[in-house]
Amino acid sequence: MGDHKEQQPVRVGAAVRRRRRALELTLAAVAERTGLSVPFLSQVENDRARPSRTSLEKLADALRTTAVELLAAADPAASVDVVRAEPVAEGDFDARTRSLVRGHHQLHASEFTGDHDAGREFQHRNDELMYVADGAVEIEAEGRAYRLGRGDTLYLTGGVRHRWRATVPDTRVIVVAVAEHIEAVQDRSR
Repeated sequence: MGDHKEQQPVRVGAAVRRRRRALELTLAAVAERTGLSVPFLSQVENDRARPSRTSLEKLADALRTTAVELLAAADPAASVDVVRAEPVAEGDFDARTRSLVRGHHQLHASEFTGDHDAGREFQHRNDELMYVADGAVEIEAEGRAYRLGRGDTLYLTGGVRHRWRATVPDTRVIVVAVAEHIEAVQDRSR
């Protein structure tokens, strides 16, 4: 028995194009917002180029979504899908992000390894859970700081502003969230 989609790379082109068109943006407008070239964006949309994590985050910001949501919308839904761990060379300490769930589903999950851009603030419409698989992180949420170690979790309700950073090398954080396309948040008065 083989693993479903095991060898297929994630193709975000159609998801990027759908989102861009829904916002009624031209490739030139997205290029201006991201600093990426129009030819490169065209190649991404036609799945002839794969954006780096940084480029995907720039695209997501320009399209008023998240990289995780673009990845989640990249593939049609499947009932069973195995996502294998990627081999990591010994001594490779680069920060990495990988989606743990492919396709357009009601939840998304990502694994963040290494350091993370502590200056980048997030605010998701729906609930999310952060689990520290290895290492330690510091999370700032709604003005309070939380230190989490291996095995700790932090639950954030939809709308909570937060940012986080790894505080030790080789930190791995799993983030599981209700997908943005799901209307899971009731109107919360503040």
